[in-house]
Amino acid sequence: MLRNDIHRIIDANINRASEALRVLEDWIRYSKDDKQISEKLKKIRHSINNILLSNPNFVMSRESDFDVGRNIENNSGRKSIRDVICANCKRFEESVRVLSEYGQILNLDTKFLEENRYEIYTIEKELLKNEKLLRLHNAKLYLITNRDGLKCDRDFFNVIEYAVSGGVDIIQLREKSNNERKILSLAKEIKKIISDTDVLFLINDRVDLALAADADGVHLGQDDLPVSEARKITPEGFIIGLSTHSPDQGKAGIATGTDYLGIGPVFPTPTKPDYKPAGLEYVSWAKDNLKNIPYFAIGGIDESNINKVTDAGAKRVAVVRAIMNSYNPELITKKLKKQLLENEQQYATKK
Repeated sequence: MLRNDIHRIIDANINRASEALRVLEDWIRYSKDDKQISEKLKKIRHSINNILLSNPNFVMSRESDFDVGRNIENNSGRKSIRDVICANCKRFEESVRVLSEYGQILNLDTKFLEENRYEIYTIEKELLKNEKLLRLHNAKLYLITNRDGLKCDRDFFNVIEYAVSGGVDIIQLREKSNNERKILSLAKEIKKIISDTDVLFLINDRVDLALAADADGVHLGQDDLPVSEARKITPEGFIIGLSTHSPDQGKAGIATGTDYLGIGPVFPTPTKPDYKPAGLEYVSWAKDNLKNIPYFAIGGIDESNINKVTDAGAKRVAVVRAIMNSYNPELITKKLKKQLLENEQQYATKK
């Protein structure tokens, strides 16, 4: 291989690595406001770009017009922030590996390159953890599944597919009477449905099944495994939600370190027949007291009363029958999501 060819390879991979770092850096800087990681990525990017400054032959050997790869079609579509993060971390890691291999021929100091490659492995884990929690904070509409009234599993999955098409943000698999094998089977099918989307997937009650199904998290009730104990056996970034039915439980829930709270039931619901409705007063309390943690109003909410819930202060709602037993799940999902977004916009304008 000619020395000029090696220069072209070095130049191309410096550019690839730098571009990948910039994509990651902007995500951390503008979406997460994380100064520490942002500065770390910037430092790595500058150190790699300094390789170009150390040898002008790298740039001078550039022959972009004659690059046979410039017209190769790129079919790797990005459908989520997760895709962007994973793709650019991989792009950086591969570029650094190329630089390390060919850089040895030119006696480049490649030790710091390898150190940076391993640093990105750690940063990637942190970015993906934060990305999942960011999706939680941005979520508006949460669907809790219920198979009552549905004839078969195919009907059940069809409703979920329609809800995903309609814009639901979170899906919770809630199965109170099925065995573990069946629940895991349902979970795996839901995972297929939401693949390549930003929809979060949680399982009700069962931490073990949530882990086995590679779900994004678990939702716990007041009588389930305590949040603090669930944290001990789940990985970083694993979402844990908690049902609460009164301000006292809401206060206690905050102290557990849960990622979000369920607030309700707001209205009477057959899903919680033994619970007296907490009413809109609890939603108003949540608006005034839950400033730093997402909460979802739940219980008997549908398109006929959702405005009452948002007027009381809720920005997010969880529904069951409103979608699962709807005549048109996709349309109802769109309507509920639209109402939530419009009501939030009106509230922001008033402020």
